[in-house]
Amino acid sequence: MTTSVAVLGATGSIGTSTLDVIAHHPDRFRASVLVAHRSVDALVALCQRFRPDLAIIADASLGAELARRLVAADVRCDVGAGSDAVIAAVSGPLCDTVVAAIVGAAGLESTLAAARAGKRLLLANKESIVMAGPLLLDALREGGGVLIPVDSEHNAIFQCLPGGRPDLNKAGVRRLILTASGGPFRGRTRAELGSITPDQACAHPKWSMGRKISVDSATLMNKGLEVIEAHYLFGAPADAIDVVVHPQSLVHSMVEYLDGSVLAQLGNPDMRTAIAHALAWPERIEAGVTPLDLPRSGPLAFEPADTDTFRCLALAFEALRAGGDATAILNAANEVAVDAFLAGTLPFLAIAEVVEHVLAELPPEPVVDVQTLVARDAVARQAARKVLHRAYC
Repeated sequence: MTTSVAVLGATGSIGTSTLDVIAHHPDRFRASVLVAHRSVDALVALCQRFRPDLAIIADASLGAELARRLVAADVRCDVGAGSDAVIAAVSGPLCDTVVAAIVGAAGLESTLAAARAGKRLLLANKESIVMAGPLLLDALREGGGVLIPVDSEHNAIFQCLPGGRPDLNKAGVRRLILTASGGPFRGRTRAELGSITPDQACAHPKWSMGRKISVDSATLMNKGLEVIEAHYLFGAPADAIDVVVHPQSLVHSMVEYLDGSVLAQLGNPDMRTAIAHALAWPERIEAGVTPLDLPRSGPLAFEPADTDTFRCLALAFEALRAGGDATAILNAANEVAVDAFLAGTLPFLAIAEVVEHVLAELPPEPVVDVQTLVARDAVARQAARKVLHRAYC
C-alpha cells in the first residue's frame, strides 16, 4: 500500500530532501500534496516531476499565477492558495502523512490541523512546538495521530529511546544530550563578535541553510529552540536536558540512562537519514545517504556550550523554566531581532539583548488557545520593535 504524503514547505531544504527519499521509493510513498510559500517556479517544477493531486501556494495572491503556470506545463492537478487551503489539505483524505517543514510561526496552524486530523506528523517546524507545545500535544491526543521528529537531534533521541517517546522516568532516562556544531563562531569571545556581519553569520562551516536559521545557528538560539522542543517532545524537564558542542557533527544526540549507559545515534550529516527513518518508522529503508566510515572520520570531540558568550542558549533555558507562553515570546522577539540584524540595523551581540529585554517586559501567561497565542506573539514582536527603535535606531 502506498503512503500519501503532504509536503509543507516542499521547495525548502527539508522539503526537497523529503522528495528525494520519496523518489527512491515510488512503490511505497507518493507526494500527493505539495505546498510552497511564494516560489511558483520551483513548485511548478516539482509538480512536473511528482504529479501531486494538489498543489498549494501559501501566498494567496499567487494562486492564479500558479494555476496558469501548471496549465502551461501540462500538469493536471488541483490548485489551492492561502493558509485555509493548506489547513484543509492536511485535514482531508488526500494524505496519510504530513511533513511539516514550513519555516517560522507561519507553520503553526497547519501543524495543529494535521495533529487534530490524526495524521502521521513528521515535524520539522520547530517554531510550532516552541510557540505552542501544550496545544500541539493536546491536538495529538485529540486526533490520535503519531508525531515523529525530523530535526536530526530529536530524531536521534527518538531512535535512542525505547518505543520512541516513552515515559522517561519509567524508561530509566537520566538526561537527554543534544549536540551542537558550535556554528561559525565556536571558540570566539564576546569581544571578537562585536563587529560580525550578516554574511559572516550566515557562513556555516558545514551546512548551507536559509539566512534566518543560519543566524540562529551562529547565536546558538537554534539549539535553544531545540532544547524547548525536546522538553515538549519527550516530557523532559529543563534540568534533564543538556547541550554539548560536537564540531564533527557525526553524533546527532545522545540519551543517558540511570545505569550509566549513554546511547548515541551517529551518521553522516544528511537530513535524508532522519526523514527516511520518520517516513518508514518502525521499519528502516534506504535513504540515499553515504554510509559513515568511522576509521576515516577522525577523532570525535565534545566540549561544553559557552552560554556566557552565546546568551541566546541561556535565554532559551530561562524561558523554558519560566513556563507558560515565555517560549513563544522568546521566539517572536528573536525573529524580529534576527530580521533587524540581517537588515544591518542591529549588532550581532544585540540579538540576545533584544530577546532578554522582551522576556523581562512580558511576564509569561498561560497557553490557552491559538488566538491568544497569536495575539501574544504580535505583542512580543511589537515590544521587540520598540526595543530596537529605542536603543539601536
